Amino acid sequence: MTDLVSNKPIPVQERLIMALDVPNIEQAKHLVTQLGDAVSFYKVGLELFMTGDYYELIHWLNVQNKHVFADLKFFDVPETVARAIRVLSQHGVDFATVHGNDAIMEAAAKAKGNLKVLAVTVLTSLDQGDMKDLGFDCDVPRLVLSRARRALELGCDGVISSGLEVPALRAEVDNKLLVVSPGIRPVENRPADDQKRVVTVEQAFRNGADYIVVGRPIRDAADPRAAALEVQAQIAAVFDGRA
Repeated sequence: MTDLVSNKPIPVQERLIMALDVPNIEQAKHLVTQLGDAVSFYKVGLELFMTGDYYELIHWLNVQNKHVFADLKFFDVPETVARAIRVLSQHGVDFATVHGNDAIMEAAAKAKGNLKVLAVTVLTSLDQGDMKDLGFDCDVPRLVLSRARRALELGCDGVISSGLEVPALRAEVDNKLLVVSPGIRPVENRPADDQKRVVTVEQAFRNGADYIVVGRPIRDAADPRAAALEVQAQIAAVFDGRA
């Protein structure tokens, strides 16, 4: 079987991105402090953006020597997206997401500066039935591949993709494209939630993901730091001898 494990020079510790899906900046800081050196990369999304303390938190994370993934899924008039990305690039952000057509992705890519632009392919909360409801007359894997090819051609650095579709991405899209996989559940026996296209930590990386995003399984654990360290151990086991 072809070895799909990422060979990009990414520190193993940084391949875990923790989703800071909490309602306010105080809880975010508490969770980051609680996790300590178990996590070095954080995703900050719409919930915290709505608090009005978004940049304060990003700057605080920078002071803590943490990497930041701004998951705001920009989708607007291309010029507006370009201006928003240009502003964001001045605030110590490593990754940012865009969601939209070719013109939007291209505008973001041209304005990105030092941050990396990641194009959303298909949200992991959507399945084939949801795609039909949205009016997409194609299957999920085909749409993921189409969006990934266009993202690369238009200057984006990577894509957000379920780990289920990563093997096809690696087979048909240039390997230099970064792939960040959300919808990770560290064990298969998981509680019901809104994520439909999920994979385990090991499966995501065996399929070729460069990074994974984990939120609730760490945040809601009885001991979040222990849960994060367990995820890190699972990642290290995949990359043992590679990094």
